[in-house]
Amino acid sequence: MATLVERARELRPLIEEQSEASEKGRRLAAPVVEALTDAGLMSMCTPSAYGGPEADPVTLIEAIEAVAIGDGAAGWCSMIASTTSSMAAFLPTETAQTIYGDPQVVTGGVFAPNGVGVSTKSDGVAGFAVTGQWAWGSGTQHCKWVLGGALCDDGTFRLCWFPQNDVDFHDTWHTGGMRGSGSLDYSVTDAFAPASHTMQPGVTPPVVDTPLSRFPNFTLLAAGVSAVGLGVGRRALDELKDLAQGKKPQYSSRTLAQNPFTQIELARAEAKLRSARAFLLDEVGGAWATVAADKAVTLEQRTAIRLAATHAATVGVAVADEAFTLAGGTAVYDTSLLGRCLRDAHVVTQHIQTAPKLNEKIGQLLLGQDTDTSMF
Repeated sequence: MATLVERARELRPLIEEQSEASEKGRRLAAPVVEALTDAGLMSMCTPSAYGGPEADPVTLIEAIEAVAIGDGAAGWCSMIASTTSSMAAFLPTETAQTIYGDPQVVTGGVFAPNGVGVSTKSDGVAGFAVTGQWAWGSGTQHCKWVLGGALCDDGTFRLCWFPQNDVDFHDTWHTGGMRGSGSLDYSVTDAFAPASHTMQPGVTPPVVDTPLSRFPNFTLLAAGVSAVGLGVGRRALDELKDLAQGKKPQYSSRTLAQNPFTQIELARAEAKLRSARAFLLDEVGGAWATVAADKAVTLEQRTAIRLAATHAATVGVAVADEAFTLAGGTAVYDTSLLGRCLRDAHVVTQHIQTAPKLNEKIGQLLLGQDTDTSMF
C-alpha cells in the first residue's frame, strides 16, 4: 500500500498550488478533488471486494499526513472521505457496489444523530423518510453520496446514505481554520433512505469481513484526524526552516537560523513532533497486527491509540504555535503560510475524537475506572 503514500507525496505541488484557491473559496479546489479522487486518496478504506484500496490504518495515517503537509484542508477532506468509505463494509453487497463500486464516487458526512427517520415505503421498498441538519459536513459538496446519523421511529440509530440531489447545503462555513475543507451545514427534508441504504453503528455486522472492517471505527477515525495534525505540524516546521535561512529579525545581524534561541526551540519542536508521530504509528501498528492475526483489538490497545491520537493533535498545535512565534512578525500577515498552519492545527484539537478533554476518559481507563467506551 506504499503506493498510496507515494501518490500523496507526488500530489503535493498541485495541492500547494491550489491551497489559496481552496482557502478563498471555502471548499476544496476542484483540481485537488479530482487529483485526490483519481489517486484513490478519497476512498482509501473502500474494501477491495468493491475495487477499493482497502488500506491498512498505518498506510491511511501516512497518506493523510502527506496530503495535509501540502494543505491541511486537503488532508482533512481526504481523511473524512476515506474513513467514511470504511462504512462500505457494513452495507448490503448490492448497495455497497452501487455506491462504492465506482472509484470516482466520493462519500462523506456526519455520524451525529441529528436526523429523525420515520418508517415508510417508496414504490414498495421499506425505508425511512429522514429530516435533519448536520454541522461539520466536511467536503460534502464534492460527495456524490452524503450520509447522516438519524434516530428512527423503530428505536434504532442509523447512518443513512442520501444521493447529493436530496441534500441542501447551507453557507455556514466562515471560520478561522480549515477554510478550504468546506465543512458547512447540510440538511435533508423528508429524504427517503431505503433500509438497504442504512446501517446501525456498533450493531450491524460487517458484510465484507476483513481485518479493516474489524478494526474499531471510532479508533480509526481518531487516528485519521490526528494524522492531519501531524501533517500540518510538519509543514509549519518546514516553513520555519526555510524562512529562518534568510530572515534577519529587526536590529539583528544574524538570521533566524543562526539564532541560538531559534535553534534550541526548533530542536525541541522537532523532537515533539517526531515522538508524537512514532507513538501513534507504533500503537496503531500493534493493533493492526492483532486484527490481522484474527484477534480483537483490546480496550487497552484502543485506549493507547486514543491517547496517541489526542497527543498527536495537541503536539500539532504546539509545534505550529512554536513555528509561528519563532517566525516573528512575518507570520502575522495573511501571506504567511504559518498563520494558516496555526489556524488549521487548532481545528484538529476541536474534533470530538481528538479534543484535549478526551484525556479525562483516557485517564479514567488508565486508572481502571468504569467509563463509557461506546465511541472508543
